[in-house]
Order: sequence, then structure tokens, then C-alpha cells
Amino acid sequence: MYEGPKALRVACLGAGYFAQFHYEAWRRILRIRLVGACDRDREKAKATGLTAFSDLASMLKMAKPDLLDIITPPPTHFDAIRQAIDNGVKTIICQKPFCTSLEEAEHATTLAEAACVRIVIHENFRFQPWYRAIMQALEKKLLGELLQVTFRLRTGDGQGPEAYLDRQPYFQEMPELLIHETGVHWIDTFRYLLGEPEAVYADLRRLNPAIKGEDAGYFIFDYAGGVRALFDGNRLLDHSAENCRTTLGEALVEGTKGTLTLSGDGSVRLRHFGDREETLLLAARNWEGFGGDCVKNLISHVVDGVLDGTPLENEARDYLKVIEMERAIYLSDRLGQKIREFESA
Repeated sequence: MYEGPKALRVACLGAGYFAQFHYEAWRRILRIRLVGACDRDREKAKATGLTAFSDLASMLKMAKPDLLDIITPPPTHFDAIRQAIDNGVKTIICQKPFCTSLEEAEHATTLAEAACVRIVIHENFRFQPWYRAIMQALEKKLLGELLQVTFRLRTGDGQGPEAYLDRQPYFQEMPELLIHETGVHWIDTFRYLLGEPEAVYADLRRLNPAIKGEDAGYFIFDYAGGVRALFDGNRLLDHSAENCRTTLGEALVEGTKGTLTLSGDGSVRLRHFGDREETLLLAARNWEGFGGDCVKNLISHVVDGVLDGTPLENEARDYLKVIEMERAIYLSDRLGQKIREFESA
């Protein structure tokens, strides 16, 4: 554990299923010191090996963290952010989905800005190595003029009455699932790769009667010049991968001079227009952590931003656009028409 003079004091709220990836990643981060873990079930907090708390207020007062990592569901976010601000925390990482509504997220963001507190939303898919490799290829114009990006989500975990119960059982009760919980990753990833869309059209449906929300469907983002980004999601189907959770699916990025292919093992290949052979741009390997080690990549990015002053991605004010686009997707599905005004959705 780093004990230097600039070590950030980090505390974590939450010790559920996904929190394991956060704690494991934090332990591999330099220039930080883990000072506490909090969960309503104190035994889960103790299992992290850190000083354990069952009450956030107590942890904030006793551990005095510089940074709070919120790894709990949306209904807990606003109060946790407010308490962190009141107790002098200067940087917050907050899991997605961010708060329970756009209005609540805006309120939390405004409170933080007034107190000069930075909130970074833990939207980590843009930090997966394959999307960084794809971005580098786009910046180098390896594809010529970009025409289309397609991602096919095929998690293979959504069939039957037992769907999701072994890992995240609350999925079955979510009134909005495919987009709100999962597809939101690609709202942000498409923004990372292509910028801000001009319009969206969506068609969503529920295939498994054992759940409440939608588990299949698609949305299409329109961009200037005729570029399109397509998210095609179906949680009942799988894709060719040893572990379907590595990439959660497959992607094509297509331009006038070539095509990039993202495979389920995390590899990225380039095929030039008119050719049959492919060039390997990113090889598959056994990445540590979750999803190409994207959890560690994101929190490393935040630590560097705090200590070195480098620009931060996914700060709360900017991330509000993702929530606006999510709302527009659901509105498009309800109305059966293309939506062009995201803020009013």
C-alpha cells in the first residue's frame, strides 16, 4: 500500500456482487491508501479486509477519506453524495446508473459543483482496451470515412425462470432492464467514439416472461453526414466466446477504407476494403479484473486526474447527457418514432 505524502485516502461504500471488482482493482492502484469499507451488512464489509463500517456517516467521520467510491444501487446515491460533501470529501466516484432520475442526478451534480466537489460516474466500458484500440484506429483514419458502428449484445444469461438469479437477482424486478442497466454502456461508448448524436430511434421488447423489464431490442443513433450507430441487444442469445461476459457481444466499425471487428475474446482486427485477410490490432489475452480491467483503468484515470491534474472523463455534468439519451430511447420506443430533442425527452 502506497504511504507517500500524496497518497489519496480512499473509502468504499458497498460490498455487493460488483464491488469485488472495485476492491480488487483499488489494491493494484499506486498512490492511494484504502481506509474503509461500508455496507449495511457489516460482515460483507469485514470480508473486504478493510476497516469495516455499517454506517456511512461513521466511516466518513472516522476514516476521513479524500475520495469516496460509491458502489451501491441508485436509490442510495443522492444521500451518499450529500453526506460525502458535508464531510469534506473532494472527489466521488459513483456507480451507474447515476441516481434514480435525471432530476435527482442534476440536483446531486449541482450540490457537488457548489461545494467544488468532483463526481466521476463509474461508466467503465469506454475504458475497455478494445474501445481504446478502436478509437486509436479512428483517429488514425485507418477506416477512411466512418459510415457505421454496430454492436450486438449477446450475454446469453437471460433465458428461463432462473435468469440472473445466480449473480444479480434484482435484474428480474427492474421495470427497465436492457437499456437502463446494460445498453447505457453503449450510449456512453458511442458518445466516446463518435461524439454527440443528432437523433435516436428505438424498438424494445420483453422476451422472457419471468422478468419485468425489456430484455431485447435496438436503438439507432443518427450522426451528421449519415453516420449511424446501432445497438442490437438480446440477453437471451449468446455469441462465440469462452466467456460471454468479456465483451458481452461483438462489434463492427465500418468505413470507406476498411472494417474493424471486435470479437468476443476482446481481440480487434482490421480488414482493408476489398481484402480478405485481416490485421490484428489488439490481441486477446487474460486481462485481470472485469471487462479488460476497465474498473482499474477508470479508477486509475481518476487518481491521475486528482493528483496530476489531468482531464477527467465522465464527470457528472457531462454524464447527464447519457441519462437524457436513455430517456429519449425509452420515449422513442413508446411513441414508435425518432426523437431529436434529447433534453426534452
